Amino acid sequence: MVSAVVFAGGVGSRMKSQDVPKQFLIVDGKPIIIRTLEVFSQHPEVDEIVVACLESWIPVLKEQIERYHVQKVRAIVPGGANGHGSIHNGLVKAAETAKGEDIVLICDGVRPMITAQLVSNCIREAREYENAVPVTPSIDSVLESFDGSTCRKSYKRSNMFITQAPQGYTFRKILWAHEEAEKRGITNPTSSAELLLELGEDIHIFIGERQNIKVTTPEDLYTLRSGYYYNRYRAFASEELLNERMSEGENKWEKQ
Repeated sequence: MVSAVVFAGGVGSRMKSQDVPKQFLIVDGKPIIIRTLEVFSQHPEVDEIVVACLESWIPVLKEQIERYHVQKVRAIVPGGANGHGSIHNGLVKAAETAKGEDIVLICDGVRPMITAQLVSNCIREAREYENAVPVTPSIDSVLESFDGSTCRKSYKRSNMFITQAPQGYTFRKILWAHEEAEKRGITNPTSSAELLLELGEDIHIFIGERQNIKVTTPEDLYTLRSGYYYNRYRAFASEELLNERMSEGENKWEKQ
């Protein structure tokens, strides 16, 4: 079985969207969270979805799931105090119907550009290695600074990778990691991958997709909207070109 745990428990303070959490912002006619859920809902290998949502917005999410006919959502649970807490709440619920060797895909609710192929790759890699983290090679130089003003260390760019989601794990592996985190007082790892690293585990990485952006800042939102508008324009331009060719063909036929 393959489960998807989608966590959307944050308020999106970096988005500066005032009263609307970033996952509920509308892009090209649909909320970002719905577009993210649709990727998993429509994937043939994903059996169920559990969402960890900002508690006060659960009624809104339920209404949107019904409005947009999103299938496979088995449960919606309240999010936690941070991303790690939200993931934990979702995992506990998903684990109720899972076996240790089953796969869980963990993903933030603000990645609407995930492709079906990336989901398939993640499932395949997780089955083989028990954990699978998509990454993209860094195209920028990386410097280390502790005060945000001065740097004393740089990293070799060819060794640097940017993590993405969904991240795939066997339930056995990720539940063990969460149990160990509780024992050791680890309360706020940046991601599930970094939790495993903090516990001394190796993680398996595979190449992800650059267009799979996480919508965190206003600039990310502009990029996302530009992508949808560009695709819509391409479709419109293709239709117009086809119409012109058909019209030219008809005129040519009439002249003959």
